[in-house]
Amino acid sequence: MKRFLRSPLLWTFVLSFVLLLAVGGWLLTDPATSRSEALKTGGVAGAAIVALYALWLNDRRRRVEERRQEVERQRQELELRRADQDRDRISDERFAKAVELLGHDADQVRVGALHALAGLARGRELYRQTVLDILCSYLRRPFDHPRYEGEAKRPGNKLPERGEPEQEQELQVRQTAQRLIGELLPAADDADAPGYDLDLTGAVLEYFDLSERKVGKLLLRYAGLYSSTNLSGCVFLGPVYLTGAGTETGKRIGYFRCNEAKFEQRAWFSGVQFSEDAEFSYTVFAGETSFKDSVFAKNAIFADAEFEGALDLRRARFEGFGDLKFRKAPGSVSLYNTSVDPARDHELPADWSVETLPDGRARLTMKDS
Repeated sequence: MKRFLRSPLLWTFVLSFVLLLAVGGWLLTDPATSRSEALKTGGVAGAAIVALYALWLNDRRRRVEERRQEVERQRQELELRRADQDRDRISDERFAKAVELLGHDADQVRVGALHALAGLARGRELYRQTVLDILCSYLRRPFDHPRYEGEAKRPGNKLPERGEPEQEQELQVRQTAQRLIGELLPAADDADAPGYDLDLTGAVLEYFDLSERKVGKLLLRYAGLYSSTNLSGCVFLGPVYLTGAGTETGKRIGYFRCNEAKFEQRAWFSGVQFSEDAEFSYTVFAGETSFKDSVFAKNAIFADAEFEGALDLRRARFEGFGDLKFRKAPGSVSLYNTSVDPARDHELPADWSVETLPDGRARLTMKDS
């Protein structure tokens, strides 16, 4: 009974009825007002009270609904945060397990671990650089194989020499790691994608292919690049260092393709020994470039290459044919003791020439030098 008496709806009707009687009674005191008009006016006044109550009730319901929606939104955000935390925990567990399995004795387990890491990097962008670092670290591990003895590139369809079973298994794992690195890097024409760094210092690679990929900083110092290496169409956002590549025992460089690439910063090929053809046609070198002390055992093709910075060719040796007909000549060139094969008809810029030395050797010179 007390609850009923506290009901706002009850008091609304009571107030409406009282107002109806009060207004109607007050109007009936006026002789000019008829009874029907007084009743109608009193009814309007009473209905106004009911209408005000309805508006108040509707506003109250609206606020209750807004509070309910806010509570639901907070609950959903909490669930999303909890799901994110669970996903992070699962990803971290997968990551740790995959890294642990890289040391497994079975090659198929190591291949599976590499694919697990690559899948994690594809699904979670924040793992991309870390996974690439791990793949590069795996390839930096010492590795030897009979197929790397002697020639840097197998002529024709000559079958590679087979190694011990353990070497063959490890070779498959390493080639999987190389392929996954290329797949994880963004396309060269993806303007919004970041450039990821690769540290392959001292690595032994075969058929290494990063063509049409975007790379941040690339380190291939003292690396061995067998059979063929394809960097054509790459965009290098950071500096590139191949210093001393192909010089260490058991580390040579086979066919090297780097056509239509772009080096946006320093490109450092100093002291590199190219055992096979090296191609840089239509490549853009936007920063400082050095081939100082490098050796081109066969053809060196720089046709239509563009240089926007300085080019250092000091003590470089072109032992095969050299096509140095640049599309855009560098701002400054260093040619100190840059030797070429005098028997070859080299393609040179208009202001360059071949000077034959008394001992039969030849070097490149510029007309204004």
